[in-house]
Amino acid sequence: MRNWWRGRTLHDRVSLLVAGAVAAAVLLVSAGAWLTVREIQQDKISAELLADARTIAEHPWQWLSTRGARTGPATGGSGGREIGPCWQILDSAGAVSGGSDTGLPVTPLATRVATGEHQGEALEEIGLGPGDYLMLTVPIEGGGAVQVAMDRDPDARVLALFALLLAVGCGAGIAGAALLGRTVARAGLAPVDRLTGAVEDVAVTMDLSRPISVSGNDEIARLGRSVNAMLAAIDASRRAQRALVEDAGHELRTPLTSIRTNVELLLAVERRPELAHRLPPQERAGLLADLDAQVRELATLTTELVELSREETSRESIEEVEFAEVVTAAINRVRIRAPGLVFDAGLSPVTVPGRPGELERMVVNVLDNAAKWSPPGGAVTVRLTPGGVLTVADTGPGIEGEDLPYVFDRFYRAPAARSMPGSGLGLAIVAQTATQHGGTVTAGTNRPHGTIVTVRLPVQEPR
Repeated sequence: MRNWWRGRTLHDRVSLLVAGAVAAAVLLVSAGAWLTVREIQQDKISAELLADARTIAEHPWQWLSTRGARTGPATGGSGGREIGPCWQILDSAGAVSGGSDTGLPVTPLATRVATGEHQGEALEEIGLGPGDYLMLTVPIEGGGAVQVAMDRDPDARVLALFALLLAVGCGAGIAGAALLGRTVARAGLAPVDRLTGAVEDVAVTMDLSRPISVSGNDEIARLGRSVNAMLAAIDASRRAQRALVEDAGHELRTPLTSIRTNVELLLAVERRPELAHRLPPQERAGLLADLDAQVRELATLTTELVELSREETSRESIEEVEFAEVVTAAINRVRIRAPGLVFDAGLSPVTVPGRPGELERMVVNVLDNAAKWSPPGGAVTVRLTPGGVLTVADTGPGIEGEDLPYVFDRFYRAPAARSMPGSGLGLAIVAQTATQHGGTVTAGTNRPHGTIVTVRLPVQEPR
């Protein structure tokens, strides 16, 4: 059943739910109406039987003188009242003293009423000929009892006819409920159909720049706006990916061309020994050193491209990180690569939520950039405040004012930096990592000369 339900469309589910709710309501109302009518008829029959029995019990012996009649003597309180077709009088021993032409059975319960063993009236269902009767036995003051009975078949036929009419009405109501369910489903899910069609159109055309038309403030409109936001995010991601691939291709072209040229020259000398005199050993060694540097640059560029394009699923999990320890480890790594510099570190303990490996790479990139521009024997000043603010200041030539807004862009290299080794991705990775950790990064001028890079990260709240 569950699999069958899950296999239905949303239109079918809504239609079935509406039809089922209306059908249940119709059935409950019909059943209540039939039971109510049945109770009313039962009460009516009981009231008539009680009235007839009491009428006879007032003057039982006078009724015996009019045996078989339906209208008693016009004396006393009887007033000539018409009585039902079946009645009889029992004496104090439970024997029949007389009554209508149609005799009634003297049941054990009726005998106990007549003899006084049973106090009060007794109502029983009996079979009399082909019909079903309801019989009431009422005690007579001084001994004996009166029995009156009424045929229930006419009332049963009325109930059967009423049940048939209710069944027809229920069938019509359920059919109308099914039609109403389809109409409600079609009208209620029309916005969903439009949204589905628009999303399917986007899936076919792959046009992420065209938003889906949304109107209103209901749940469907909210869903539409969420889909538009998702499409915009996907479009921005795709544009960023395309830009990264194009920029990476452009940046890779230069070192690959240089490597290919140098390799072709070395291969030409190897294939034609007579040309060896044109490439002296010192030039050959320089060429190999140049190849090694270019390969290293290419490897660094590839690593940084992978870092920039890393997906969330392949990243570390977020944990509480002692940022001062991360900065210390980064300083130790860079100090090995720049032995001629002085690193002045003043670090306050601070805990930040983040990924340790990415944070360390971010700090290393900032320190590498400072070390690259610092003169021999210069100093790099590193400070970490309890508020999660990291500053790295160098004593190099600094960054020109017109270049400051672009230093964190991918592959951007200032004119003064184009002759220096590097890919132009180091500070872009710093900006991306800071943003992914809920922080910011800025670059400014370090007075009197140099550059200062400031990284601000959110601090872990104490527990």
